[in-house]
Amino acid sequence: MDLSSIWVPTAIFSGAAILTSLRILWQYERAVVFRLGKLTGSKGPGLLFLVPFFVERMRRVDLRIRTLDIAPQDTITRDNVSVKINAVVYYRVMDPVKAVVEIEDYHFAVSQLAQTTLRSVIGQSELDEVLAKREQINEVIRDIIDEGTDPWGLEVTAVEIKDIDLPQEMKRAMAKQAEAERERRAKVIGAEGEYQASQKLAQAARIIAQEPIALQLRFLQTAVEVAAEKNSTTLFPLPIDLLRPFLQAPSGGATAAAPERARASLPAGDDAPRRVEGADAELVEAARQVLAIASRARDTAAVREAEASGDDAGGRR
Repeated sequence: MDLSSIWVPTAIFSGAAILTSLRILWQYERAVVFRLGKLTGSKGPGLLFLVPFFVERMRRVDLRIRTLDIAPQDTITRDNVSVKINAVVYYRVMDPVKAVVEIEDYHFAVSQLAQTTLRSVIGQSELDEVLAKREQINEVIRDIIDEGTDPWGLEVTAVEIKDIDLPQEMKRAMAKQAEAERERRAKVIGAEGEYQASQKLAQAARIIAQEPIALQLRFLQTAVEVAAEKNSTTLFPLPIDLLRPFLQAPSGGATAAAPERARASLPAGDDAPRRVEGADAELVEAARQVLAIASRARDTAAVREAEASGDDAGGRR
């Protein structure tokens, strides 16, 4: 009997046994081993030896975090606003045996559970809560999905809402609301500025009333600012104190005597304005002219009143 006829089949048989029994698993992989259809447990990573000729078989399970993109879902919020919302789910396998034995396709199952949970949570929330409290909604959705996938040996690490698509009518309404809010805040800020400015002006008025020289200093400062612009015309305001005797004087002799008292308060002599320097000289001269005009006007009014009274007396006689 030829030995080659025995060794050749034996070598082929051994090679086939080795090929069907050796497996190599990566660090992030685990193998769920079945022996004649019965679960024996999980193995790996590294080199794995199985009973050859398909007596033992295995299922590879990836332990890395997987990303699940939830398709946009049309849902209605609690305040009856139709929105289209999508999200992304991050999960991983914690128990390879449960992920293989307890459910057929855990990836598809997580996708369906995430879609229904997303619709349910959004339907129980108002639109303002969805827009302003997105982190809280993400946490609620994650807890619900994690609780539902725990019997499958899965762990949901995070859920993030990516986009919220609103109807065009709602977008326009929200834009109007934001514009109105901005206008309200602008008006409030402007009113507060006016109130603070009025307080400062009142304080300045009290200070000027206590120190009348402050008004003169302010007048000189204004004159300097106007002269700095190189204007051809310079305006000098007339202080109201010079006209106060006319405003406060009663009728009769007091009215006629008021211009005289005001005139007496000014420097005497024709050359008085020349002795005053700068803007004060022009101011005094302008005051003298105004007082003279006022005196002539009052004298003319007195003569007309006398003539009118004489005419009335003659008519009665």
